[in-house]
Amino acid sequence: MTSPWSLVAIGGVCVLTLALGWRGLGRARGTSDFYVAGRTVSPWRNASAIGGEYLSAASFLGVAGLVYERGVDMLWMPVGYTVGYLVLLALVAAPLRRSGAYTLPDFAEMRLGSRTVRLMSSALVVAIGWLYLLPQMQGAGLALRHVTGWPTWIGAALIAAIITANLVAGGMRSITLVQAVQYWLKLSAIAIPAFVLLFVWMRDGRPQPVADDGWWLPLTNAAPSQHALFITYSTLAALCLGAMGLPHVVVRFYTNPDGWAARRTTVAVLALLGLFYLFPPVYGVLGRHYLEGGSTDGFSGSVVLSLPAAMIDGIGGDLLAALLAGGAFAAFLSTASGVAMSVAGALDQDVLRPLLARRTGGDFTPVQSFRVAAVLGVLAPFVVSGFIGTVGISTVIGHAFAIAAATFAPMLILGVWWRHLTAAGAGAGLAVGGISTATAAILSLSPLRLEGWPDALLTSPTAWATPLAVAVAVGVSLATSGSVPRNTPRIMARLHTPEEVLEATTHRP
Repeated sequence: MTSPWSLVAIGGVCVLTLALGWRGLGRARGTSDFYVAGRTVSPWRNASAIGGEYLSAASFLGVAGLVYERGVDMLWMPVGYTVGYLVLLALVAAPLRRSGAYTLPDFAEMRLGSRTVRLMSSALVVAIGWLYLLPQMQGAGLALRHVTGWPTWIGAALIAAIITANLVAGGMRSITLVQAVQYWLKLSAIAIPAFVLLFVWMRDGRPQPVADDGWWLPLTNAAPSQHALFITYSTLAALCLGAMGLPHVVVRFYTNPDGWAARRTTVAVLALLGLFYLFPPVYGVLGRHYLEGGSTDGFSGSVVLSLPAAMIDGIGGDLLAALLAGGAFAAFLSTASGVAMSVAGALDQDVLRPLLARRTGGDFTPVQSFRVAAVLGVLAPFVVSGFIGTVGISTVIGHAFAIAAATFAPMLILGVWWRHLTAAGAGAGLAVGGISTATAAILSLSPLRLEGWPDALLTSPTAWATPLAVAVAVGVSLATSGSVPRNTPRIMARLHTPEEVLEATTHRP
C-alpha cells in the first residue's frame, strides 16, 4: 500500500540531492576539482561528508535489523564501524594526505613505482566499489517497494540516475556538499523518531522487550557449532582494518588542505559516527517487542521503516515513517555517490584515458573522460542488480570490508611505515588477500551451505586472510629486497614530515 507521506519525503530528498549536486557545476573546472575538490575542504565539512558517505544503508537500516534478528551481539558492529577511523587516524590519515595522490592507485604507483601494482589497485577499487554499490541499489529498490509497492527496479534506477547526474555535474565538488548535508539529514531522520518512539514505549508502561536468554548474551560462544566468537572478532577486525582500505573513504582525506587538517577531520568523524550509532540499536530492541513476526518481505531494514506504524496509530506514525524513509534514501544516495566517485576515478585514469589516448591521439579532456567513466561505473552494478536475487545489505558490505582489510589495509600500513616494501611484495599481498577474500565471499553467498569451521572461515575471512596477505607481502619483499625503489627514503620523508616543517625548510635562506 502506497504511503503518500513517505513518497513525499523520498522525493524531497532526491530533489535536494540534485539541487546541492548541481551547485558544483560551475565550480568544478579542472582535474583537481573533480577528483579532490581542489584540496580545499575544511575539516568540519569533510568530517560531515565522510559521515554522510560512510553511514550507508547497512548503518541506517542494517544494524537495527541485525540487532532485531540476532541479538545484542550485533551491537559490536557499530563499535567496529567507528573504531576503524581511530585506526585510520593513528596509522595513515596524515601520511596519505601528504602523499599528494588523488586516489589509492595513485598512492600505490607513487610509493612503489610500479604500473602493475597500480593496475591491480585499480581493479580492486572497481571490484570493491561495485560490491558496495550493488546492495545500495537493491536496498533502495526494496525500501521504495516497502513504502509504495512499486517494482524494486524503480528505486535502483532512481539512485543510479541521481548519483550519475551529480558526478557528471561536478565530481567531488558536487558530492562533498551533498554528503555533508546528508549526514545531518540522516542523523535527524533517525534520532527524532527514536526519541518519540522511546517516549511512547515509556508512556505505554511496557516492559523491556523479552527474548530468549541467548539473545542477551554478547560475545559468548553459546552455539559452538557456529563458532560465534570467532565470527564476532573476525568481523570486528574487518570493520577496523577495512575502513582504511575502502577507496571511497580514503579518497576523502585527499580533499583536505594538509595532513594536520586530515587528522582533525578524522577526530571529528569519530564524534559524528559515535553520535549516529546511538540510535539504530533502539529500533532493533523496540522491534523485538512491537514487531512480532519480523519483516514480511525479506528486507531486514523494514524493521526500522515498520516500527512507527506499529507503535503509533494514524498520521503520527505515518509522519515518523516518512522521516525514516527519507533518511534511508539519503543513506543510499550519499554512500552510492562516494563509491561511484572512486569507481569512476579508477576507470577514468587506468582504462578510459589510455584507451582514448590511443583512439583520438589525445584530443579529449580529463573531465570528459571522467564523465564517461562515471556513467559506466554506475551503469554496470545497476544492470547486475536487476539480474540477481536480493542480497543482504549488511552481509555483502561486510565482505567488501573484508576484501579491503586484506588488500589495501596491508599495502597502506606497510607502504606508509615500512621502507622495505617492494612492488613485488605489495603485488603478491594484494593478490593473495584479494583472491582469498573474494573466494570466501563467492562461496559464502552461493547456495552451497557449509557448517562448522568451514562456514565460519568463509563467512568472516579477515582473521586469517589479512595476516596471510601481510605475511606474503613481507616475505616476498624480503626476498626481492634489491628492488626497493631508489627514491623510497625521499618518499618516506615526505609522508612523515609535517607541512610546516617542509615549508620552513623550503624557505630557509
